[in-house]
Amino acid sequence: MQMNSLWERCFSLTGKTALITGASGGIGRTLAVALAEAGAAVGIHGRNRERTEETCRAVEEAGGRAAPLIGDIETIEQCRSLVTEAHAALGQLDILINCAATNRRKPMLEATQEDFDAIVAINLRAPYFLSQATHPYMVAQGGGKIIHIGSINSFYGLDNVSIYGLSKGGLAQLTKVMAVEWARDNIQVNCLTPGFFLTPLTEGLWSQEDKARWFRMRIPVRRPGTPDELVGALLLLASPASSYITGQNIVVDGGFLAGGSWLRDNELL
Repeated sequence: MQMNSLWERCFSLTGKTALITGASGGIGRTLAVALAEAGAAVGIHGRNRERTEETCRAVEEAGGRAAPLIGDIETIEQCRSLVTEAHAALGQLDILINCAATNRRKPMLEATQEDFDAIVAINLRAPYFLSQATHPYMVAQGGGKIIHIGSINSFYGLDNVSIYGLSKGGLAQLTKVMAVEWARDNIQVNCLTPGFFLTPLTEGLWSQEDKARWFRMRIPVRRPGTPDELVGALLLLASPASSYITGQNIVVDGGFLAGGSWLRDNELL
């Protein structure tokens, strides 16, 4: 009984609400269901209605309440409208998870201004202004949680993803500044950063044997991560358990950033 009481005090999201962008599949869908299982009502944002409603059904099957929120977040006005719609649907906004992201893999010499603008709009500008629009609601209710979903490319330079990498690097820095400015408002802001994960968006990379071997040789656990392996860190950052954690970048990467092994880097498990 005491253990249940401790868990509820630290990690339960009963009575809380969350807005998660990019929740129509992959990591976003897994995180949305996890929030619902912890007790939160969840605003499910996505561009594709069918896939967004599939996530809503998954949330409801987990015993949660879901509100579908269909639309783009490419402009500041769209970001503000999404937050307004989410608050109206949920009644309050306790947790914002900026999970939506896009990428175009190109060498730097082939990247265009349109590539740059499109990637930065979703990966950096949208989290900035979604958070800005959410702030007044969180202040009015006494605080909240903002979680940006980052990328290993904030720490590790990888060719052909220069714009994506700089956008996620900016998101990591934004996490720190936002945490400092809004600490007085009892808003904890953190970044949850996956390493190399297997998702619908990365299946193409993992299906290429040369790339899959490169990944496995450099990841100490010798395999990709799966979206459910982000759930523990997510619930920590979304719950009262992280009341004194802010401005941090929590990396879940199978040991990739810890380093490599001279003896084992040519071995595969």
